[in-house]
Amino acid sequence: MKKAMVIASTVFFLLFSSHAYAQPTDYQKFGRIATAVIKEDYPGQPVKDYQYQGRKKMTENKVADSFEFTVQENSAEKKVLVVVVHNLDNEKILNITVQE
Repeated sequence: MKKAMVIASTVFFLLFSSHAYAQPTDYQKFGRIATAVIKEDYPGQPVKDYQYQGRKKMTENKVADSFEFTVQENSAEKKVLVVVVHNLDNEKILNITVQE
């Protein structure tokens, strides 16, 4: 009986614990937008690396998510920072800044 309970508990744990990892992070949407901006600003140039730099709270409901990209331009690598300012309440984008 104990063996059956251990097996059932293990199966239950394995089936339902994987769902916690499937939830996207809250900055993922803005990372996709930042990637689209980089691809538009640097057409045909490969993106070598992408890192989420963090979030800065600007006001009660306004934050800035920063993303750093490494873009291959000609033979040199260039670091480009994209800052997406958005409203936490409705997730609307307020401003996008690209800095080299």
